[in-house]
Amino acid sequence: MSHHGFCIWLTGLPSAGKTTIAKALVPKLKARGWNVELLDGDEVRKGLSADLGFDRKAREVHAARVTYVAKVLARNGVIPIVALISPYASSRAKARAEIGSFVEVHVTTPIEVCEERDVKGLYKKARAGEIHEMTGVDDPYEAPERPDLTIDTIHFTPDQSATSILDHLERTGWIAAAATVPAPTAR
Repeated sequence: MSHHGFCIWLTGLPSAGKTTIAKALVPKLKARGWNVELLDGDEVRKGLSADLGFDRKAREVHAARVTYVAKVLARNGVIPIVALISPYASSRAKARAEIGSFVEVHVTTPIEVCEERDVKGLYKKARAGEIHEMTGVDDPYEAPERPDLTIDTIHFTPDQSATSILDHLERTGWIAAAATVPAPTAR
């Protein structure tokens, strides 16, 4: 199948559910014949940005590196699904401008729920003063003003959220409706 790639960029507070939703979305898109690559912020940081800290400048550099990888993937027919806090509106605007084919999904979850979900204990450490510049605690999260889609993780499961993204992609013409998609061919 010949596809033009595009980027799905999930942004939200730490522990909002970005990666979980992205992992639920990957097989749905692959079942439609798309090549998909998940760029999880924590995973990419371990390899591509291991040299960076967590201050604003480092976060902007990390987002720029992820943007570059997503741009290369998209121009080669892949759908990169980026699950990245990307707390600053300016970094997300740069990503949209550089990648071009870009769908911004705001994973909106109240900070209290994020703190309950936090398996790494980062919010607890930040509240105790053990770590600094924690997004949502002592460093800002600039919520998107006009995301392409907002996902409410309080009322929807990760699978329902992924289906909502898939439905949005169909409605807006990024992908064909399921009934019109030919069966994937072996590559």
